[in-house]
Amino acid sequence: LLDSTARVGSRALIAEILSVDLDPYRQRFDLNRGLVDGVYVGQALIDAQGVVGQVVRVGPLTAEAVLITDADHAVPVSVNRNGLRTIAVGTGDSSRLRLPYLTNNADIAVGDLLVSSGLGGVFPAGYPVGRILEVRLRPDQAFAEIIARPASALDRDREVLLVWNAPDEAPRASEAAAAAVADAQ
Repeated sequence: LLDSTARVGSRALIAEILSVDLDPYRQRFDLNRGLVDGVYVGQALIDAQGVVGQVVRVGPLTAEAVLITDADHAVPVSVNRNGLRTIAVGTGDSSRLRLPYLTNNADIAVGDLLVSSGLGGVFPAGYPVGRILEVRLRPDQAFAEIIARPASALDRDREVLLVWNAPDEAPRASEAAAAAVADAQ
């Protein structure tokens, strides 16, 4: 995990996972970092293998994160082999992602590595997101059915790395932390 900080190239902070949401339809967990640490909503989380998720709620000392496999989450990705861009969508299962927006003639194959595209500004570009497990062409439909396995050990992580992707986010997060501390007093 510490080796990942060199690749990020911007500010990063290790956070411990405090608890995991046991609802089978939600893929979320709580972290031991919050506003006082500069954590902000939308902040990217990675581990040593790749993209984990992003922060959705921040308190003074803790934060809640949603995993990339949550059914309400999507990640802009590209196929490492050819640069084909698409979106990986969570399924609610920690071992599966869907790629619902690729046509039957898209250049994608089992084993292809999906990496974060950097589009959208949340996740740093080039981090592993998953690997293609199944490609089912459906000639009677416009889109193929494509399933990927997440690169990260989402159900086994104990720590994650909070990444400040945009250089202007750290000052805004620090200002928010200072305001939250002032409000608490």
